[in-house]
Amino acid sequence: MRIGIIGSGHVGGALARRLGAIGHDVTVANSRGPQTLADLARETGATPGTVEKAVDQADVVVLAVPLRAVPGLPAERFEGRIVVDADNYYPERDGDVDELLDRSLSSSRWTAEHLKGTRLVKAFNTIQAQHLVDEGRPASAPGRIALPVAGDDVEAKRVVMDLVDALGFDPVDAGGLDGSWRQQPGTPAYGADRDADGVRRGLAEARP
Repeated sequence: MRIGIIGSGHVGGALARRLGAIGHDVTVANSRGPQTLADLARETGATPGTVEKAVDQADVVVLAVPLRAVPGLPAERFEGRIVVDADNYYPERDGDVDELLDRSLSSSRWTAEHLKGTRLVKAFNTIQAQHLVDEGRPASAPGRIALPVAGDDVEAKRVVMDLVDALGFDPVDAGGLDGSWRQQPGTPAYGADRDADGVRRGLAEARP
């Protein structure tokens, strides 16, 4: 597939490396412009581009930016796209957003409201970037790490779950976007590197 990655930090860089390594055509963009992405492009084989180029040419777009950057994205370009929300809300970095602080709204629903018309799926937010690079395992391998995947669009969620599996992790259906707070920071499934059964337990144990 053609995959656009918005964000060139730890998670964006890790996904560029791994998605390119398994054969996808990756374009990476950041807020500073493609001229700042030469080193990452040489290392990963990804194509540096603008945000607009990364979105317009993509079958799937991955958001790997600080949550505070979401309102500044060109929302109209994302409409109709499968968008993977790999972001997390960190108040100390992103500032206070009342409905996110009390979890009355999941961060992915908040993102979807800013990017209206997207087929948003929450994934890749619970694992450390270096583990994305190093810890993928073949299907059925002992100790294979599982990643929760949440979304309202069944087809989009399946596409993302297949990507998770291809990268060497067990995808776990985590329900819809409104319940994706169960995989946000501070929950049992976040950063725990659990197997599939462990992730399911973690999602069930999560409390607002």
